[in-house]
Formats: sequence, C-alpha cells, structure tokens
Amino acid sequence: MPDVLTLGFKPFTPVRGVLIVFCADNLKFGPATRKALASVEDLVRRAAAADRFNGKNGSALDIVAPHGLDVPRLVVIGTGKESDLKQRDFVKLGGVGMGKLPQAAAEATLFAEFASGPLKPDQVADLALGVRLRAYSFDRYKTKRKEGDERADQVRVNLACASPAAAEKAYGHTAAVADGVVLARDLINEPANILYPVEFARRASSLAKLGVGVDVLDVPAMRKLGMGALLGVGQGSVHDSRLVVMRWNGGKRGDAPIAFIGKGVCFDTGGISIKPAQGMEDMKGDMAGAACVVGLMHALAARKAKVNAVGAIGLVENMPDGKAYRPGDILKTMSGQTIEIINTDAEGRLVLADVLHYVNERFKPKFMINLATLTGAIIVALGQEYAGMFSNNDKLVERLSKAGEATGERVWRMPLGPEYDKLIDSKFADMKNTGGRWGGSITAAQLLQRFVDKTAWAHLDIAGTALGSPQTDINKSWSSGWGVRLLDRLVDDYYE
Repeated sequence: MPDVLTLGFKPFTPVRGVLIVFCADNLKFGPATRKALASVEDLVRRAAAADRFNGKNGSALDIVAPHGLDVPRLVVIGTGKESDLKQRDFVKLGGVGMGKLPQAAAEATLFAEFASGPLKPDQVADLALGVRLRAYSFDRYKTKRKEGDERADQVRVNLACASPAAAEKAYGHTAAVADGVVLARDLINEPANILYPVEFARRASSLAKLGVGVDVLDVPAMRKLGMGALLGVGQGSVHDSRLVVMRWNGGKRGDAPIAFIGKGVCFDTGGISIKPAQGMEDMKGDMAGAACVVGLMHALAARKAKVNAVGAIGLVENMPDGKAYRPGDILKTMSGQTIEIINTDAEGRLVLADVLHYVNERFKPKFMINLATLTGAIIVALGQEYAGMFSNNDKLVERLSKAGEATGERVWRMPLGPEYDKLIDSKFADMKNTGGRWGGSITAAQLLQRFVDKTAWAHLDIAGTALGSPQTDINKSWSSGWGVRLLDRLVDDYYE
C-alpha cells in the first residue's frame, strides 16, 4: 500500500473524508478539535459513555456517519496522559489512526492536535511516520481479492496542523527513514525465487541514484581476497554469491566512517545439516540483516546525513548439493583464521566473519555494527520484543540502548567472555562454528568477535524481531523492517 498512499499537510479546515481526532483522558480536546466537533459534541459524549471510552492511550471510538457532521466517519483516538508521551508514542498514535481508516476509504483528515494544543512540526512528522508504516502491505503477488477486502486505488491522508509548511519540512527527514523501512520490508518479504544474491545486489545498487557509491564483488573477486568462509556457504547453490559495499560520504573528507554489516542469506535450507520442512519457508527472511543495512543506507543518503558511512552485505544461498560444504570441512577465512564446520546450519557467522574482516581492514571504521538473524537461541532468551546485543564497547552499548528506547526497536545486552570462547575451540582448526547447545547465541557472538580485532563493535542478533515480527500499531507486515529506525536514530543523535 505505500505506493498508493499520499500524505498532505493542511490547515485545520476544511475537513475532507474520514475525520480522525485525538483526545486526552476524560474526553479533553484541543481548541481546533472542539471547534470542528461543536455540532456533534453531545453525540460524541453519549457514544463514549455507551462504549466506555475515556481517552486511554491507543484506544479508539468509531462513529459511523455522525449526524450533524458532514463526514462519513468520525474516529476519536485517546492519547492518555499527554505529559507521559514520548516520541515513539506519536509514531504509534499515527499508526492507530491509519488503522482505523476503512479499507475502501479514499481520503481522511487527521487533526494533529492534542488536548494541550497543536502539535509541533516534528511531532506532526512522527504522526505521519506512523501513518506511513501502518499503511504498508506486501500484496504484489495477489491477483484476486476476497469480497469485502477491496481497497481504494489511491488513499490520501491530510494532516491538519498549525504550521503545514513547517510540518512538511520536518517530514522530509522522517520520510527518508520511512522509505528506508519500507525498502527493508520489501526485501525481506520477497520470495527467494525472486530475490536471490545477484538480484539482491542489483536492488542494492539502485542506491547509486541517491549518491551512494556501490561496489559489487563477484565470486572471482572474493576468491582473490581469500573469503573462503563466505564462499564456502554459497558453493552449494546455483546462484552465485555476492558482496555489496555501499558508501555514503556526507561527513568531513578524511573522517573515518561508521560501518554497518548485514547477514544476507537469501535462503537457508541449513545445507547438508538440513532444517525440518515445517517453517522452512520463513528462511527467505534470513537476509533481514542485509535488508536493514540497505534500508539504513537509503535513509542516510535520502536525508543527506552529515556522516561518512559504509554498509556491507554478504549475499549467499545455503543449499544442499553435491558441491555444498559439509560437516567436518575446514574453511579458511580472509583473515587467515580457520574454522571447522560442525553444523552447516550455523552459516551466518561464517558469512559475517569474512565481511567484518574485509570492512575493518579496508575502511578502518570508528565502529562496526552487524545485524543478523543468527540464532534461534536468542528467541528462547528474549522472545520477540528485544534484539540481543553483544559488544566490546560500553559507550556503543549505551548509545544503542538509548536509540532503542527512543524508537521502540529495543536491544538487550548479552554477555561475552573467555569462558564461552573456549566452547568454540577446535581440535583441528582455530575454531569451530558451533559450541554446542548451551549459550548458542553467545558462542556465535564469540566467533564474530574473533574477526573485529580492537575496533569498537556490536553484534545485533535480530532473529526474533526482524522476521515473523510482532504485529503492532505501526506494523501489520510479516517483517517490520526492524533496525532501520534504530540505527538512523543512533547516527542522528551521536555521529552527525
């Protein structure tokens, strides 16, 4: 739906289409809202009493064809105690408003005003972000719609506000982030027969039109660099592997960049250590880390972020084949370290090992953050509300945590330590790619840490948050595009 949604910023009058307004506890409205609802004030209060609606945050009162008001529908959304609201609440409330818009509705007016008065331009932009993210759906492969599921070809949502020009300007920044989230969602939702490594690389290359420098390394180029771990994972697929490096130079010339690395396993069967059939279709999303990095680089470039940033994604398919790598094989990484393969389904860490070393050696970044749907163990530990965070740098941890709280894309620090490191020591190589059943997400992180040297680094295990994402007021998609808003906020707050 994002391609049919149009957002506009208008004065508080006139009202067009469905009317969406906000109220605080006990039906307290702002001045412009009270004026707009003057003819139906008694109706609204009677409807609220009948529905036991009192303005609780996120609750809604829906009145169809309100007599005395020339709109097809009136939706009143509660904000609760307004002094308690944080930035992420404005985004959520925009999503709630969009969610109350009937599927067949072609136009709506959303009053960007709370009981305390008109919202500031950046708050209006946050509401608009929530509208945009809630409007998203991935249905490009549906050829028929069920009866009653029809949608308008074009949907326009007008945000009525005190300063339309200022709000529209503020949304310029926010829209870039929204576009990055939508791009990440699209990539993750695509089926693997459409989005294989070469096609993924082609789509990432489209960022060049925003001024992003893009290099695509093919198999011979990676073989020349000695990326035996990444290439080992992909050697059983008919689709060749790729490494895509994206560079945005918006900061000072010569300043060391910040770097983001994504796991891009476009489909993961588990390889020779094959997964069970049930649920394997979800493994089209095992490239969610790479999708996040592409979405983030889009956001940074589109809003012309004043920072030098590198995004790198290792793109492979992990397939069982006569040429596939096997348990017992030993792979030599670009760093020269060797890894004994215990389980071919522990493949993401092999891809990241080579990409982390490559980025560290080539770009000498201030820090590296990698994202990966790496382990089921992190879902057992944290469920789907937090991503697991492993790091060698306390300052980076603190900043990621604050950015997570601000955006609602939350992270939780997990331990690292030499005791866990011993679990991946190998009799035959420098390390093995699994450390047994216990602490599986930790031993995976311990392996990655061996490829970052002394560079500040954080590993985000997003297996629980990035695919099969929780359904929320701003996400009704299988994937939420998790991580784009988190990392954009990190850059915006600390590195520009």
